[in-house]
Amino acid sequence: MRRTIFEPEHEHFRESVRSFLSREAVPHTEEWEAAGMVDRSFWRKAAEAGFVGFEAPEEYGGLGLVDFRFNAILDEEMAYALAVGDNFSLENDIVCPYLVDLADDDQKRRWLPPFTRGELIVAIAMTEPGMGSDLRAMTTVARPVDGGWMLSGSKTFVTSGIQADLVIVAARGDDGRISLFVVDVEAEGFTKGRKLNKVGRKAQDTAELFLEDVFVPTADLLGAEGNGLNELKSHLAQERMSMAVMAAAVAEAALDLTLVYCNERRAFGKPIAQHQAVRFALAEMKTEISASRAFVDRCLEALVAGELSGEEAAAAKLHSTEVQFRVVDECLQLHGGYGYMEEYPIARLWRDSRVQRIYGGTSEIMKEIVGRSLI
Repeated sequence: MRRTIFEPEHEHFRESVRSFLSREAVPHTEEWEAAGMVDRSFWRKAAEAGFVGFEAPEEYGGLGLVDFRFNAILDEEMAYALAVGDNFSLENDIVCPYLVDLADDDQKRRWLPPFTRGELIVAIAMTEPGMGSDLRAMTTVARPVDGGWMLSGSKTFVTSGIQADLVIVAARGDDGRISLFVVDVEAEGFTKGRKLNKVGRKAQDTAELFLEDVFVPTADLLGAEGNGLNELKSHLAQERMSMAVMAAAVAEAALDLTLVYCNERRAFGKPIAQHQAVRFALAEMKTEISASRAFVDRCLEALVAGELSGEEAAAAKLHSTEVQFRVVDECLQLHGGYGYMEEYPIARLWRDSRVQRIYGGTSEIMKEIVGRSLI
């Protein structure tokens, strides 16, 4: 079914992204997975090509493109190319809006130009050990002192935590309200812990971070003091749409791989795609993917129009990631024993897909959000 949400300029952008990834990302898959992170030189090249921070105003090095369809194209093409790393989804879809929407003019002058040049990597630290998806259970504290605050606490599951130069840290003040602070990783008392050894997404560096009386000057408060919870929640819809977009694209990529395999692999004298059980499985996956794609595209259209609610974004994230994992799991099954071999891309898609139902809010949290909106 033909998609109707993109304009000609989006398709030209897609062609540029596809060419760039085939040249600069795909050949480095094994290297980046082995290193546990994407090489920073790739990020600088992506910035030179105009793929980093394009939402930022032109005076700060961006293109002023506030249209999430461009973000979606980057996320989709990463999936279609079977490229690794979450740099685009983190920095463009999640981090950049915080800097554009919440930073004051001085902060934008300091942070956005190096960000759009690919020289500055920014992480967001929300989750804490034992906290899960409940932001209200946050225990990292921000104690007021002369000229700023002292931050103490620990964060975990921080994407790009090892490579980050700045970290947006959510912490609780003396009044119990949450604020956002931009912390330089070179600040005294700030420590990067171990790079976490995950089941999948091996090229995405994920870390623990520790803060022990880290001084943050008043100039590095991001947004309004005490309004951090609202600021975090206001950006979650786009974050979850980013994950929904990726999920739909990964499911499509997995099915494409499996169709090729099923038409080449022979059993009982004919390609396995000609066996009814396999055809039925392929038909079911195609139908689920098509329904997921239609829902995600409609939500994407609503996001661009400023009409997408948090509940709708949660539903999109819930449905698309559940479909993604069912599809990828079935695709691996159709590959048989070869699907469990690392040299087959479906194996990596399978292990990389599992976390989609967890991060950005678990499927159970998404159900709770949608359910509460109904009563």
